[in-house]
Amino acid sequence: MKLVRFLAQDVPAYGIVNGDEVAELEGGFFSPFKTLKACHSLSRVTLLPPCLPSKIVAVGLNYRDHAEELGFAAPDEPIIFLKPPTALLGPDDAVLYPASSSRVDYEAELGVVIKDRVRNIRPDEAGDHILGYTCANDVTARDLQKKDGQWTRAKSFDTFCPAGPWIETDLDPGDLLIESYLNNERKQRSRTSNFIFDVPYLVSFISRIMTLYPGDLVITGTPAGIGPMQPGDSIEVRIEGIGSLKNTVRSAE
Repeated sequence: MKLVRFLAQDVPAYGIVNGDEVAELEGGFFSPFKTLKACHSLSRVTLLPPCLPSKIVAVGLNYRDHAEELGFAAPDEPIIFLKPPTALLGPDDAVLYPASSSRVDYEAELGVVIKDRVRNIRPDEAGDHILGYTCANDVTARDLQKKDGQWTRAKSFDTFCPAGPWIETDLDPGDLLIESYLNNERKQRSRTSNFIFDVPYLVSFISRIMTLYPGDLVITGTPAGIGPMQPGDSIEVRIEGIGSLKNTVRSAE
């Protein structure tokens, strides 16, 4: 099942994608689903970021091939950091290239959307607390990351977390093809089976540090092949079983 947030005639709504149509939901994703009579053509609605998180929890260095690319040893524990909800960006919207940076990179990632309040759970319990999965792009001002020595500024600009196009609820995240395409040229290609820490472990680990709430977004790390984008570029994240998240890049005004 594909769950979407969307605008229809400038009114925000929740829905389920059925082929080329979106059936509108009453009450959102975190209460029993009730489909309304309203049905919209998918091509005529504007897709929004698929969730409204209280926080975005990101994982660094979680693909073996990416660690090798950087010459780093695999971490003993997950490396986590936060991106603010104001970084969220919907499908087809523009990533804003800040004037304070001279290198802005794409990072294709699998996103995990939390279903309910989660605290201190075991890995084998994590699946019961996951609503579904989405495509994400952990956009990073690489030069500022190196300059600051920590990641908050580099990861937190408005528009630096594209996500979408929807939440896929019926998916096993254990071995999915993940790719990124810059101007239609493939730049990243790996599988989630190359994770150092799998999704259940990550959700459990994070839940032992901070309480997760319905709609919170966990982005799970990027594979090898990261690189820069420029204003005028297009960037696409493709994940097997989910679909394609497309965005453009333009200079911030």
